[in-house]
Amino acid sequence: MEEIVDTVVIGGGAMGSATAWQLARRGRSVTVLERFAPGHVNGASHGASRNFNTAYAEPTYVSMLAEALPLWRELEAETRSTLLSQVGVVNHGANPSFDQVAAMLSRVGLGAEFLAPEAAAERWPGIRFDGRVLFAPDAGRVNADAAVTALQAAAVAAGADVRHGVRVLRLDVQGDDRVRVTHEAGTIIARRAVVTVGAWTGGLLAGVIPVPRLTVTQEQPAHFALRDASPAAAARAETEWPGFNHTPAWSDPRYGYWYSPIYGMYTPGQGIKAGWHGVGPGTEPDARSFQAEPVQLAALARYVREWLPGADPDTADPVSCTYTTTVDEDFVLDRVGPVIVGAGFSGHGFKFTPAVGRILADLATDAAAAPPLFAMNRAPNPPAGGWLARR
Repeated sequence: MEEIVDTVVIGGGAMGSATAWQLARRGRSVTVLERFAPGHVNGASHGASRNFNTAYAEPTYVSMLAEALPLWRELEAETRSTLLSQVGVVNHGANPSFDQVAAMLSRVGLGAEFLAPEAAAERWPGIRFDGRVLFAPDAGRVNADAAVTALQAAAVAAGADVRHGVRVLRLDVQGDDRVRVTHEAGTIIARRAVVTVGAWTGGLLAGVIPVPRLTVTQEQPAHFALRDASPAAAARAETEWPGFNHTPAWSDPRYGYWYSPIYGMYTPGQGIKAGWHGVGPGTEPDARSFQAEPVQLAALARYVREWLPGADPDTADPVSCTYTTTVDEDFVLDRVGPVIVGAGFSGHGFKFTPAVGRILADLATDAAAAPPLFAMNRAPNPPAGGWLARR
C-alpha cells in the first residue's frame, strides 16, 4: 500500500513527537512512524526524570531554554498533565564558567544565585557541596515518559497520525520535494521527511545524505534509595531535592576514580538518580546488553557514599539508556533537500525538546534555516564542557 502525506516523521520519541505537535498545530498533514510500542525502553526518551538544567552560557542554548520553558507549560495546559517540576538545579565543583553562565541567564530573565557551600548544605542536607554553588531556581526536573505521552496526545489532537509498531526499512530521496519511505507494511510518499531516530540515525541515513559522525554509547546511571525511607521524606524530596551537576578538579587526586562530571536528580518513587556523563561503552542500538558496567557502577556508588549523604550507596538500581553524541556535543538540526535531521543530542537534549520540535518544524516548512551551531557541515569545536547538563 502506498500513501501520500505532506510530512512524515520517522521516530516517535521526544523530538519526533515534539516536531509532529508543532507541525500539526500549523495545519500540516503529518504522519509519525515509530518502530516500538508506547513507553518502550530502547532509545533515549524513556524514564521518569531528566534535569531541566539552565546552566548554559552559549547564547543559542540559552535562547532555546528561554523558549522551551513556556512551551513546556503550554503543553501541560493543553494536555492537562504535569511534566516540569521547577525544584531548581545546583551546580558546583571546579567550573570556571559559572560567572559567565550567571550573567547570560540574567540577560534572558532566568534566575542564577551563588551560595557558599555551607549555606547550600544547610538548605539541602542530602548533598555535600564542593566549593561555591550556582543555584538555578528556574531549573528543575522533567518527567520524560509523561512528556512523550503528552506530546503525542497533543499532536494527535491537532490532527497528526501517530503510528506505533511501524519499522522503517528505507528512505529514498526522489527529488527536491519528494521522499519515499519504505516500511514493513508499505510505502509513504512525502514532501518532507523528518528523521528523529536517535541511535539509529547513522544506519538509516547511510548513503542517503551525509551526516556528522555520531557515536552511540550505552549509558548506565542508577537510582539510589533515600536514607530516610519514610513516606514523609519521599514527599519532601519530591518538592525540595534539586537536580545537581558536579564538576571535578581533574588535577586533584580525590577525583581520580571519577569517569566524568556527575549529574543527578530525585526521581519520584525511585530515589536519587546519579550518573556519569557520556562514558558508557560503545554499542549498536539493536545489540545493547542493558547491563551496567560493574566498575563504573561501583565508582558511582562510591560517589554517592562520598557526596550524597541523603542517599544509600548500597541500593544501586541501574538504568540503561543510549547517548548519540556528536564530536562537539552540539546537536544536529538541519535539512538536506527534503530530509530534515534531528540527532546527536549528546545526553543533554531533553530539556530543549519543545524548542527542538519548533526548529525542526520550521525546517520542514521552509520557515527558517538551521541555527549555525547545529548545521551538519559545521566545523566542530571542542565540547563546551561536560559540566553543562546533563539529563
